[in-house]
Amino acid sequence: MSDLTHFNQSGEAHMVDVGDKQSTRRIAVTEGRIRMLPETLSLIQAGGHKKGDVLGIARIAGIMAAKKTSELVPLCHPLFLTHVNIDLVPEPEQNSVYCLTTVETVGQTGVEMEALCATQIALLTIYDMCKAIDRGMSIEQVQLVEKSGGKSGHWTRQE
Repeated sequence: MSDLTHFNQSGEAHMVDVGDKQSTRRIAVTEGRIRMLPETLSLIQAGGHKKGDVLGIARIAGIMAAKKTSELVPLCHPLFLTHVNIDLVPEPEQNSVYCLTTVETVGQTGVEMEALCATQIALLTIYDMCKAIDRGMSIEQVQLVEKSGGKSGHWTRQE
């Protein structure tokens, strides 16, 4: 428990003081996917959904989520993001849409939470737009793939 930075010595939750940390370029890459019926994916790919461009709207939702992470996750610092990129790739062989998110900043704390939040909300938006035709969709494998910057340096997921 002593390694959990969001608790003080009394065990109370608090926002970590990053005031003395050096500003560095920080990047986080996350991924996830949403599985669905083949017919749902076909509809998304054809652009025939009556609500509009599902992947385009999901991309915008993910970007907005990255920018609002500190309002959603109580102990996150508000950050000045320098870049957010969300790639949504249909995977017909898996009946899924794969999401790869990259978030960047120059600052005193990392952007892992912003990238994870963006991935989740992009996928959740796909679910929301398609739930009327496919309630069995499943959001899966949302995870940090890579991060760089700060005192802890570079980290890459090892499978």
